[in-house]
Amino acid sequence: MNELYTAENGEYLKKNPNWHVEDSSWKASKILKILNQNNIVPESVAEVGCGAGEILRELQNKMPKNVNFKGYDISIDALLLAKEKQNDKLTFLQEDFTKLEENFDLVLMIDVFEHVDDYFGFIRACRLRAKNSVFHIPLDLSAQAVLRNQMLKNRNAFGHIHYFTKDTALATLIDCGHEIMDYFYTGASTELPPKAWRTKVVNVFRNLMFKINKDLTVKLFGGYSLIVLTK
Repeated sequence: MNELYTAENGEYLKKNPNWHVEDSSWKASKILKILNQNNIVPESVAEVGCGAGEILRELQNKMPKNVNFKGYDISIDALLLAKEKQNDKLTFLQEDFTKLEENFDLVLMIDVFEHVDDYFGFIRACRLRAKNSVFHIPLDLSAQAVLRNQMLKNRNAFGHIHYFTKDTALATLIDCGHEIMDYFYTGASTELPPKAWRTKVVNVFRNLMFKINKDLTVKLFGGYSLIVLTK
C-alpha cells in the first residue's frame, strides 16, 4: 500500500487534500494527556508517518522550548506541506525511519501501522529507536462496521489494510516487544464535529452507552480509536 502515498499522481492527496490536519490539534491534545498522566517529559520526539506535520507543530507550541522534533514520512506530497512549518527545533525528512540509527526519547506513530504491509516488522524496527512510544490506533472492527462494510470504505479512502479491536491492537504491540504503560479510548466520532447526519444519530447511543460500558460501546458502534503509551 506504500504506493498510495508515493504515487506520482498524488492519489492519496487527491482523496485527502488536507492530509487530516483538521484533526491534528485534537490528536495532539490526546498525546499530551497520556504523557502528562505518566509524567513523561521527552527532550527529543520523532513522528513516524508525520503527514503534513501539523501534530508536531501543535506539540511544539505546547511543550517545553528545548524539545527537538523530527517528522518522517515517505510521501513527498505530505512533506511539501510539512516543510512550510519547519524551524530550528522542528524538521521534516523524507526517509525510511526503520533504517535510521538515531534514537529518541519519544516516538509517535499516530494512525500509521494500519497502513503498513508488514506491520509487525515495522513496529519492531521502530521500537529499537525509542525510549517510549505513543500509538494512536483506529479501532475499525465493530459490529456496525462489519454490517456496513466500513472496512472496505476505509481501505479505499484512507489506505487502511489492517483492522483492529482494542484487544488485538494491544496484543500486537506486546507481540512486537512493547510494554504497555497506559491507554485510553479516543472518540473522534463524538468529540469532533460530525461529518454526516448518520453520525449524529449514532452518537446519541454512543454517548449514552459509553458512560455505562466503554468496551461494549466500542465493539458495537465503533467510531473510536485507542491511544497507547509503551516502553
